[in-house]
Amino acid sequence: MQAKNNKKTIWAWAMFDWANQSYNMVITSTIFPAYYVAITANKQQGDMVSFFGHKYVNTVLSNYVLGLSYLIIVVLLPILTSIADYKGHKKLYMQAFTWMGSLACAGLFFFTMDTFEFSMICFGLASIGYCGGFVFYNSYLPQIATIDQQDAVSAKGFIYGFAGSIVVQIICFIFVLSPATFGITDEALPARISFLIVGIWWIGFSFISFYLLPKGLPNAGSHSYNVFTGGFKELGKVWKNVQQLPLLKRFLPAFFFYSVGVQTIMLVAANFGAKELNMPEESLISIILIIQLVAIIGASFTAKLSSKYGNTKVLATIVAIWSLICAGVYFVSNAQQFYVAAVLVGIVMGGVQSLSRSTYSKYIPQNIPDTASYFSFYDVTEKLSIVVGLFTFGFVESLTHEMRDAALVLDGFFIIGLVLLLSLSIFESGVKKKAL
Repeated sequence: MQAKNNKKTIWAWAMFDWANQSYNMVITSTIFPAYYVAITANKQQGDMVSFFGHKYVNTVLSNYVLGLSYLIIVVLLPILTSIADYKGHKKLYMQAFTWMGSLACAGLFFFTMDTFEFSMICFGLASIGYCGGFVFYNSYLPQIATIDQQDAVSAKGFIYGFAGSIVVQIICFIFVLSPATFGITDEALPARISFLIVGIWWIGFSFISFYLLPKGLPNAGSHSYNVFTGGFKELGKVWKNVQQLPLLKRFLPAFFFYSVGVQTIMLVAANFGAKELNMPEESLISIILIIQLVAIIGASFTAKLSSKYGNTKVLATIVAIWSLICAGVYFVSNAQQFYVAAVLVGIVMGGVQSLSRSTYSKYIPQNIPDTASYFSFYDVTEKLSIVVGLFTFGFVESLTHEMRDAALVLDGFFIIGLVLLLSLSIFESGVKKKAL
């Protein structure tokens, strides 16, 4: 078994974030949402689109497709991660999902209204590939870092991810802002080239992680179960273990509720700017770049704060700030206010993601081979929160035709998450006092 805190291994792990966060930046946050809103709007039908014969509001459909992709992940990952641990195939599954996501992302190069249904399927598959690869990536954290280093290593992964996504975004930005430099006359082509660039970048840099990260360790022992039977038995064992871990059992519900708000806002922010504020693509890209730059600082700063004040207290503070931001979105009416909100989101975005992952990693048993099975509960909780958030947001928007109303509804999830985090913090303090 490879020693923990190996610098080369940690670098290889962080490079997976460097590779795949370009998808999160370009496809979920900037160019794709702006392109999607622009290409699906027309004078005859307004913001309505037809998808396999059914009519939807364009942004509601994109939210439903994303929500369905996350729901598929919720169903598949507990099975796949338990099988991966049982047979020691953690890295193999990470590779399979990465190939699926990157190829589907590259397939968006062909996105026109003539290929609308095919392109939306690619959009969903890219999301499945991204989420599926990430769960196995997350599960490496307790395997490569000791508990005292997990906050810093988790933050390093997000910092690499933010930095890599900025590089890709700048490359794509050049095509979008200066198409004439490359002899491009088709207005839609620069955005589609960006989707292709992301797919190539994603799979290309992932090979560093595939080559250097250790393989998963099988825990089947001397059992004679087949792969599926062993996988389900392993999943059942982990579920029973979770019930015996009081801190973990209390953290998961809190994580679920505040993740509904965090993840949904991140996924719909660009659509909000494009649709509600009529912001051009260039402005949306610059805003997301600001968010990513500030998020690098936020992730690093949060790791330092957690070492001084403790994870749950810092998380509760961050979620409280998120709640205020979410409530404030209802009153955002111009680009300047959106810029201010973006800076605030950037400060807390990197921190909440990084600290949530490392907090969960600390709450699970250390030095065990089946980390993927444990992290499946983390990722299923997160993905299920996204499903709930996207369908809630889409449903409210379909009723009111106002994204602001949908954002206000999300704030209730933040408040519940905050209350549960404060309860966890009090319980954790009591456990520590008893241990002294």
